[in-house]
Amino acid sequence: MAKALNAGLRQAMLDNPKVLMMGEDIGPLGGVFRVTEGLHAEFGDKRVLDTPLAESGIVGTAIGLALRGYRPVCEIQFDGFVFPGFDQITSQLSRMRNRHEGQVTMPVVIRIPYGGHIGSIEHHQESPEAYFAHTPGLRVVSPSNPHDAYWMMQEAIASDDPIIFFEPKSRYWPKGEVRFGASGIPLHASRVVRAGSDVTLVGHGAMVTVLLQAAELAAVEGISIEVIDLRSISPIDYGPILTSVEKTGHLVVAQEAYGFVSVGSEIAATVTERSFYHLEAPVLRVSGFDTPFPPAAVETHFLPSPDRVLEAVDRSLAY
Repeated sequence: MAKALNAGLRQAMLDNPKVLMMGEDIGPLGGVFRVTEGLHAEFGDKRVLDTPLAESGIVGTAIGLALRGYRPVCEIQFDGFVFPGFDQITSQLSRMRNRHEGQVTMPVVIRIPYGGHIGSIEHHQESPEAYFAHTPGLRVVSPSNPHDAYWMMQEAIASDDPIIFFEPKSRYWPKGEVRFGASGIPLHASRVVRAGSDVTLVGHGAMVTVLLQAAELAAVEGISIEVIDLRSISPIDYGPILTSVEKTGHLVVAQEAYGFVSVGSEIAATVTERSFYHLEAPVLRVSGFDTPFPPAAVETHFLPSPDRVLEAVDRSLAY
């Protein structure tokens, strides 16, 4: 996925000279995860800018650049580092288009590596997507595979609305196919990635891999699981989710983030409202625990595993 994102960024810069990159150590170093590797050498320091360690300054500068016709892509080095820029994002960036009654575009992409599974320390394994999905005016997306990463990045940069682009850092290294001919699916569309008939599982980012692993294990026991990749966290494309629930009657929503007031909570409430009479059991949620992200030695107890997902599947089918 890291290479796919790099290729997507490069293509966007080739297609539009107004696209530029900003962030800490993204220049000659290529970023902590090497997602911007080689771009500084190719495009120079006027389009790939190493910034001071000041997230508020990065976002504020990007807002000004967007007002002048540029399409800045900001990298937040780690998920937990976004909070110094939170005020700029939620009280300025998100409101600009509404404030000017749509006459001003705000084509800013903020890239945020997020999530666990890498054995890191505090502020380096957060899942803060609900904060931004809750904020009107922001679009929030997260790819789960290299193909989506390549195309979603270009589509995000082409958007006239600000987009928070969450990159599941544990998926940077696993390889996957990228089909360069066409994306095949719009930026904000959810997608069925495994067909099934007994239970619907929904997740985003790195959680999609966990759900597919759970589905493989369930198949051994004769349980047919359908897996849906959200791809877009705000707005959410409910069409495939509702169609699946009407077929299976059972829904489990999984996420790495805390469970209280979360993306999973919103999906559970909406599906209950819109497909109540198709449900044969309550919508169940599997999430990280409502505690700060723990030390690396015990992160596997915090993060949802295939076993925890299957336990919820069993509970759903037992109703």
